[in-house]
Amino acid sequence: MAAAGPALRRYLLLLAQEHLEFRLPEITSLLSLYGGQFNSQQEVRVNSPFWILNIPSEEMARGLMKRTVCAKSIFELWGHGRSAGELYASLKSYPMDKMALEFLPFNGKVNLKNPEHIFWILEDYGMDPNNVPEEPVDLYFGRWIADGQRELIESYSVKKRHFIGNTSMDACLSFIMANHGRVKPNDIVYDPFVGTGGLLISSAHFGAYVCGTDIDYNTIHGLGKASRKNQKWRGPDENIRANLRQYGLEKYYLDALVSDSSRPIWRKGVLFDAIITDPPYGIREATRRTGSQKESVKSSERSAENHIIISSNYHLSDIFFDLLKFAAEYLVMGGRLVYWLPIYRPEYTEEIVPRHPCLKLISNCEQMLSSHTSRRLITMEKVKEFKDQDQNSYLSDGQYMPYKGHNSFREKYFSGVTKRIAKEEKDNQK
Repeated sequence: MAAAGPALRRYLLLLAQEHLEFRLPEITSLLSLYGGQFNSQQEVRVNSPFWILNIPSEEMARGLMKRTVCAKSIFELWGHGRSAGELYASLKSYPMDKMALEFLPFNGKVNLKNPEHIFWILEDYGMDPNNVPEEPVDLYFGRWIADGQRELIESYSVKKRHFIGNTSMDACLSFIMANHGRVKPNDIVYDPFVGTGGLLISSAHFGAYVCGTDIDYNTIHGLGKASRKNQKWRGPDENIRANLRQYGLEKYYLDALVSDSSRPIWRKGVLFDAIITDPPYGIREATRRTGSQKESVKSSERSAENHIIISSNYHLSDIFFDLLKFAAEYLVMGGRLVYWLPIYRPEYTEEIVPRHPCLKLISNCEQMLSSHTSRRLITMEKVKEFKDQDQNSYLSDGQYMPYKGHNSFREKYFSGVTKRIAKEEKDNQK
């Protein structure tokens, strides 16, 4: 007979009502990071702020809350019902040996300034703000265990950051990406489109050593025009290292290099525990790779320090295939790739999400950009060792052609913008 696993205890997770699609993959990833798993016994209504989870220990519950930015608080659930009577009956049946205190009603003095335990009654009035019932549809009673890391969203806000660019990632999404990637202390995390280093910051906050590359010499060296309003040029100390220093994370910064992601500079062998990145879509930043005079030269740029870059078009489909191939080769086994995939929604099917035989799709979450476009946060895990035959495996399996549609994303994005502007002008003329 197989040995029984640790007894599961019921916890109530109170979630923030934003980025709804990202919450379940974040919680699932963090549970697995701490040795737990998300199983069919979990009582989860995906869009609800109240989830009942079965977790082996309070220690694991506390670990989860030290990382999540999607959840507000977690409680050891003592009672649950659809009415006060049901809640009372549920509390009476709660096993006494699992209670932190003797059975209700409590004895002793109430100490509001320095309590040993805090108890909450939470009421759920449903999901429709336009049809709120007079009585709650669910009642919960539990012992407060810990709060999540929602305060990081404000303390790491891009508005307060020293060095930003046109595409600097929102702080909340940056931490969600690190959690989807299961970043942990002493990991090495890499961003091949590092820009101003926003994604490095969240990983460094969780104790990982971080590095990145970017084709843009000016961005890597903090030169050129500033992205902030009322500031023409970047200052002398506006760079990625200064961003890490701002948050006391400089010790986790390895380096950032000027490099073309289509031509890897790294020695052979696994190097990274996670690759977390936001490739350019061609909307606010161009999609470029290094070229030569023999190629179809798109542009020739000269930086403030006379650094010349000759670049050519880098199609989105090629960006994603190069990225997946790089991840398959350079990630450790079990390491994760987390990246954004821009989508033209009328043409979206799951078949256009790039695949690789060494990488397993873990989650696929949508963030709306407009009525017709969105971007999807794709998380993949390395499950197979990279072999030479995997180098261009996607070219031979007949699945490459659907991905070519990514190349026209920029045109479709601006086509939608043009139509919207024309409609607004027409409506204003009425």
